[in-house]
Amino acid sequence: MLIAKVIGTTVSTIKDEQLTGQKLLILQQTDETGAAIGKPYVAVDTVNAGVGDLVLTAHGSSARQTAITKDRPVDAVIMAMIDSLEVDGKITFQKT
Repeated sequence: MLIAKVIGTTVSTIKDEQLTGQKLLILQQTDETGAAIGKPYVAVDTVNAGVGDLVLTAHGSSARQTAITKDRPVDAVIMAMIDSLEVDGKITFQKT
């Protein structure tokens, strides 16, 4: 699992029929404090996340293990929204 921040949305009218009706969001991986690292990527949203949310994502074959993404052509999925992060006893992120 990776920590990522939702930085945007994407719309695709022409796509594999198995993705019809799926919300696609643009994410950027973050560190444990929410600071951006890595390149942006697109993931299927299974938890109704929105721009600005910090989320947990799964990738590769693990991304196809949710009820919504099972057997679909998906490489990244948002499967949880983060309320807070605590590292070494210190809260590094708290949803407001």
